[in-house]
Amino acid sequence: MSPTPNAAVQAGRRPAGQITFLGAGPGDPGLLTLRAVEVLAAADVLVTDPLTAAAVRTHCPDGVELHDALPGADGFDLPEGGPLARLFPVVQAGKHVVRTVDGDPGLDGRAAEEMLACAQAGIPFQVVPGVAQSVGVPAYAGVPLRGAAAGADVRFVDASHCQPEAYDWSNLGGCDATLVVRTRLNALPGSATALVASGRKPDTPVSVTLEGTTTRQRTYIATLATLAAELKAARVLPSPVSAPVDPVSSVIAVVGEQVKSRATLSWFETKPLFGWNVLVPRTKDQAGALSEQLRSYGAVPSEVPTIAVEPPRTPQQMERAIKGLVTGRYEWIAFTSVNAVKAVREKFEEYGLDARAFAGIKVAAVGETTSQALVDFGVKPDLVPSGEQSAAGLLEDWPVYDPVFDPIDRVLLPRADIATETLVAGLVELGWEVDDVTAYRTVRASPPPAETREAIKGGGFDAVIFTSSSTVRNLVGIAGKPHNVTVIACIGPATAKTAEEHGLRVDVLAPAPSVAALAEALADFGAARRDAAMQAGEQVYRPSERRPGSRRKAR
Repeated sequence: MSPTPNAAVQAGRRPAGQITFLGAGPGDPGLLTLRAVEVLAAADVLVTDPLTAAAVRTHCPDGVELHDALPGADGFDLPEGGPLARLFPVVQAGKHVVRTVDGDPGLDGRAAEEMLACAQAGIPFQVVPGVAQSVGVPAYAGVPLRGAAAGADVRFVDASHCQPEAYDWSNLGGCDATLVVRTRLNALPGSATALVASGRKPDTPVSVTLEGTTTRQRTYIATLATLAAELKAARVLPSPVSAPVDPVSSVIAVVGEQVKSRATLSWFETKPLFGWNVLVPRTKDQAGALSEQLRSYGAVPSEVPTIAVEPPRTPQQMERAIKGLVTGRYEWIAFTSVNAVKAVREKFEEYGLDARAFAGIKVAAVGETTSQALVDFGVKPDLVPSGEQSAAGLLEDWPVYDPVFDPIDRVLLPRADIATETLVAGLVELGWEVDDVTAYRTVRASPPPAETREAIKGGGFDAVIFTSSSTVRNLVGIAGKPHNVTVIACIGPATAKTAEEHGLRVDVLAPAPSVAALAEALADFGAARRDAAMQAGEQVYRPSERRPGSRRKAR
């Protein structure tokens, strides 16, 4: 039975407004749930807690209205109803308000008050749970909350919004349970003293994790008796103790025998490049796989484009080449870069063509990313260098022209305007005719923001990865020479020579000319550096923290 007209109208109507209380997790953007990402994509208004604000905004529509949930921010300082009270009319008008909460809404007292205010005002709401800080942070610190013993007890304590003397520790001091305490850093010494006074043994192990689940995470191990001294020695304890409450400064402490497991179970902070800020002089499109690999090693990659790609000054050459592809002029087409694939693909789309136009044409590609770009286009390369991923490597495997087996003797080579003649000369020597076509022009990119330039020259980056000689020349040209504490990693001897010519000390050279091998070599370098520091009994610092004045600034 078909729906009535009224039902059809009803079905097409925008859903009624509501508020979603969404758990944004403890800090790592990767810990957002699938449901959370789905809800954020449908947000009209976003109200965020500070810790995870940047992570959740990336999943929202471009036009989302943004608000800060901190007390007093954006005028949200109403004495009743919490920060959402002012948005109730917006919800009643049919808008979807997403209120993100650091951690899980069910463990947040402010979120509970706001839900109650919604219920009392008749405002529809729903809850999307998230990974609680009290669970996620210990997991990232390598501290399991329960051991193998049956009946092991775990208790969760939230003392983040009060002074240690205002919290009643008497029921916790005499128990053997593992305590997971969310509190402020400057309240930890008083909390430890209160637990000992209430009956906990002074030698009870304690772990303290700052900025948990992020690449800035730091975990300190002590006992209840030595906690204050350890934090003071590490120069992380703020002062005075009576400083105003700052929600972002809350930390997770674990008290109990389970803390001893960290010595063997720490997996996050022991990644070879943990916390390293690595500069990748490539565009986001080009650096995708490389940046993802660096993240897997614990690094924080920052892409800075050093070249910009522009169309050729005279498009007629490319137009004739595309026509030749369609009419059977070529036996081969060779791609030496992602930009070449992109240029040909854009021309195809301009003329209403797709990957089927490559039918009957052999396709060659240099490099993993170039091959993947072709596969994404729907074209599987027939020839990829078996050895070095370069023009020379491609020539090693390229067949000699044979008039018996090759009906056509012509190769299309769409390239940059500044490409070298190595490949053309080699193909001609093998008996092929080559149409060397300018598919795009490369020009030096605009300088990065002043903050990035200062970080490059001042040692703010722990490492720079150079994937070609041109990236060395262009980065130095638009941003200046990297500081001498910065680790320089190069993809091959030619790139390393260019770096040395610009006065840079090359620390890492890839064993094979690929970005994957380069990233792995940098990870091995970072691991060896960390191990050497630990064997020498030194506190492990990132390279950027060794520059003059950096430790003082970090306090």
